[in-house]
Amino acid sequence: MDTLKNLQDELSEEYQITKKFFKLYPNNKNDYAPHEKSMKMGHLSTHIAEIFGWPEVVLNTDELDFMKAEAPKIMENAQELEQCLDEKFEKNMTALKSANDSDLTGLWALKMNGQTVAEWSKYGAIRHSLNQITHHRAQLGVYYRLLGIPVPGSYGPSADEQNF
Repeated sequence: MDTLKNLQDELSEEYQITKKFFKLYPNNKNDYAPHEKSMKMGHLSTHIAEIFGWPEVVLNTDELDFMKAEAPKIMENAQELEQCLDEKFEKNMTALKSANDSDLTGLWALKMNGQTVAEWSKYGAIRHSLNQITHHRAQLGVYYRLLGIPVPGSYGPSADEQNF
């Protein structure tokens, strides 16, 4: 089994799906949140785009401390989201293509003010980032549904793409 090739394939699939979501992003709804405890849509969509940069970070570091990292600039519109997504995806594909299996075995930690929140093998951390893409994109789909924006299919047609 070629683990790195499988990660590249999965990242490519998630990239194509996310592009469909970002093409429909409503430029005037960055402050929308369906609930007071929910992330605002601008923050959520920026977070999704930024997660596409995590595999490169994981491969090139041993940890990330959220409190020491620079906060990302919230994307203002669909064009900025797509541009960020494209840039992160290309960097990640380059990093994955340059890696070898032994690069996936070291430990990687997610920290908050120096305290370890989670720790995985580097492979596990990359898999976790892919899971985060799926999770947060599903949240964005709920926001779209509540706003009356057609929800693109992810792993098959959505209800908006089917004729019942």
